[in-house]
Amino acid sequence: MQLSNYLFFTTTCEQALAFYTQCGLGKITEVLRFGVDGMPVPHEAMRGKIMHARFEGPGVLFFASDNDDAEPMRGSAHILQMKDRQLTKQLFDKLADQGVVTTPLAVQIWGDYFGKLTDRFGVQWMLNCPV
Repeated sequence: MQLSNYLFFTTTCEQALAFYTQCGLGKITEVLRFGVDGMPVPHEAMRGKIMHARFEGPGVLFFASDNDDAEPMRGSAHILQMKDRQLTKQLFDKLADQGVVTTPLAVQIWGDYFGKLTDRFGVQWMLNCPV
């Protein structure tokens, strides 16, 4: 058994996954599109949008799709357990670009280097690196 997140975007899944690729988190390893290769199309506005995608990188696995009736993301966050403080800062800064930092990256009361943000696509991220 393995637990993985599944992210639902309204119509920006492709842009979000391209952003995560640019941030260095990994890459799309599987993609199915509405209206391609026999996949159904709920309505024409969704044609060509991502029906299902698998995103993988070192220590990263999640799934995502466009779902035009998706609710805004809330109540859940990706937490990345990091091993290098400099890489933690670099990734945090990339993910925070055009997003909202909710806990600035800093050494926290429990002793770890930690920060929390919501990226430009509404996905919450927590990065934690033991000092």
